[in-house]
Amino acid sequence: MSDWNLKDQTAVCGVGHSSYGKRLNRSTIDLGGEAIRNALEDAGLKKNDLDGLIVSFGTPIGADADTLAYALGLKLRMYNQTWAHGRFTASCLQWAAMAVKAGLANYVACLASISFSGFRKPMMGGASDGEGAREGGGGHGEDPVYGMTSPGAGSALIAQKYFAKYGATSRQLGAVAVAFRKHASLNPAAMMRNPISIEDHQNSRFVCEPLRLLDYCQINDGAACVIVTTSERARDLQKSPVFISGMQGLPAGREEFIWTHPGFGVAQQSVFDYQPEPQPVYQMAGVTHADIDALFTYDAFSILVWTALERWGFCRPGEAAAFTQDGRIEVGGDLPINTHGGLISEGHIMGWNHQVEIVRQLRGECGPRQVANAQVIQWANAYGDSLIYRR
Repeated sequence: MSDWNLKDQTAVCGVGHSSYGKRLNRSTIDLGGEAIRNALEDAGLKKNDLDGLIVSFGTPIGADADTLAYALGLKLRMYNQTWAHGRFTASCLQWAAMAVKAGLANYVACLASISFSGFRKPMMGGASDGEGAREGGGGHGEDPVYGMTSPGAGSALIAQKYFAKYGATSRQLGAVAVAFRKHASLNPAAMMRNPISIEDHQNSRFVCEPLRLLDYCQINDGAACVIVTTSERARDLQKSPVFISGMQGLPAGREEFIWTHPGFGVAQQSVFDYQPEPQPVYQMAGVTHADIDALFTYDAFSILVWTALERWGFCRPGEAAAFTQDGRIEVGGDLPINTHGGLISEGHIMGWNHQVEIVRQLRGECGPRQVANAQVIQWANAYGDSLIYRR
């Protein structure tokens, strides 16, 4: 059993991404190929070294793993693909870690390659697309009978209840969007680089009240890739390895609603006082909250940052609104979050661009947005999945 202690047994050895933008008029195969090529170059590997592939896939917006392997001339010993959701990002990387540890592959490229531009129907939810037609509605709490026809509606439901329960305000929530845009202004790859103020946030229109336009992620095209291998192999490659120290899988069940922690009392959840400790990911990595130098989380909507902070115990339920004020989550603050600008300002690559940024932060490659002396960084979602990386 000790052989399957995965702490620091696997590592990220290469990362890369395509250009990000709206209506790029490029296929997802083209975008995915660019991201894989850049990740291979980053690692100092050749295409023929790549023998594993795990793809966050969602028809019709994403690249299919079979087609990628065929079109790019890959020769794979193993591959897999998932729904194109941010909540499967950590799962893909965990599967890759287990695959290389088990000897199923030597180097596994994990990626998403997406084109929202070519998707004409309402995106990722509602009765008029494939996911909204799933039994019981879509994967984000969509229920068209009650007007819940988009992911934003599910997040707006959480925001409404959070504001009512804790007395928080839209103005306080605006601090998240402002911080992430500030980070994006320091990131040449980001789509949205013009700084914004709280007043800009408050003057932006409601999309699904109480969420405003600047609370929403970008809708764009692009791809990002992370290559996972064993720690032994990674040490012999071009860049310093970034070790995967802790993992926590994606939970499911009656008490889980995609946008918030258990006990919040939406959808099927019971109402109870949520207690976040202990979380296995910290135990596996051998760290505490005090050791975390930066936090990355899926930010399709700004309210998810609050619910993630509370789920993982960085603050108690109801305290996230105050926690995110006064530059605390900015580079140079107590807990920098999404230092590249996140989905809200860099671009929406299903959270894969977050993984790329984590690796670059731990290598010290982020220039003016670099977190000083970053040693340990956590990916932790409102959904309950997590990874802890260390240099």
